[in-house]
Amino acid sequence: MVWLLLGLVIFLGVHSVRIVAEDWRNATRTRLGENAWKGLYSLLSAVGLGLVVWGFGQARLDPVVVWTPPLAMRHIAGLLMLIAFVLLAAAYVPRNQIKARLHHPMVLGVKTWAAAHLLANGRLADLLLFGAFLLWAVLDFRSARQRDRVAGTRYEAGTAGATVLTLLVGLLAWAGFAFWAHQWLIGLSPFGI
Repeated sequence: MVWLLLGLVIFLGVHSVRIVAEDWRNATRTRLGENAWKGLYSLLSAVGLGLVVWGFGQARLDPVVVWTPPLAMRHIAGLLMLIAFVLLAAAYVPRNQIKARLHHPMVLGVKTWAAAHLLANGRLADLLLFGAFLLWAVLDFRSARQRDRVAGTRYEAGTAGATVLTLLVGLLAWAGFAFWAHQWLIGLSPFGI
């Protein structure tokens, strides 16, 4: 569990700099230069993510069960994950109405992903992993919206075609992950298939 916690501190810590120390981040980025900042940020993120993945895998070998979710939670989580994948797609498909309306769909996707997994899993490692990401996503979304207000950021209006494409990409990514990749990467089938 120690490696999981250390990974979460590093990964989410790096991703929280804009939330807690925007001025320091800007000054350090200017001092180091854009490429050096991105390189350091990427290196720390990769180390943190690696520790999260390894630590979570180790914690699964000797699980501490906090609660046992009802079977229905798996289905609710599956629906929430469909929404999370659409939100993730909305972050990348240009000019879609979802991004135009929500402004930061990737962070909302992380929030939805974390909430879905908290509903469907009751082991201590799950609560730490998904709870930490949910808390981070709530704080990051709030911080991003505040930065938008201060900067007067305007998001371009979305188009119907781009929105339909976003929904299709999200649906296909969700189906591929739910029915194949989750089992392959995580070792569990979300629907028990």
